[in-house]
Amino acid sequence: MPVKVLAIDDDPAMTELLVLLLKTRGFEVFTANSGEEGVKMVREIRPDVVILDLMMPSVDGWQVCSTVREFSNTPILILSALDNPGMVASALDAGADDYLIKPVPSSVLIAHLHNLARRARLVKPKQEVITKPLELYS
Repeated sequence: MPVKVLAIDDDPAMTELLVLLLKTRGFEVFTANSGEEGVKMVREIRPDVVILDLMMPSVDGWQVCSTVREFSNTPILILSALDNPGMVASALDAGADDYLIKPVPSSVLIAHLHNLARRARLVKPKQEVITKPLELYS
């Protein structure tokens, strides 16, 4: 099953580039070009990983990150041109799981996405239905 990625960036050229790159690597890609739309899509499509830009008008990446954390543990990868340790710390404090600085080599981005998706799948609780009483052994 392909990894489902939601890219949230106010720059349509950036989201189109991510679609082209990630689809050729086997990812299922969805895009949102505003923070509001991004939060809505996280709820609707339940992606495996979110790629999120910080600098967006109206609802910025920090707000998106905080809002998503209120209802989801979906891994969030910040992909931003902001190369400032304070900004990185602020994004991680808001609930982001990873931070990459634009421009980033495509192989590095792909590796980070696979890593986040793998870790998220390991953490998800398995739902098992118990149909008979448990026997306890001492």
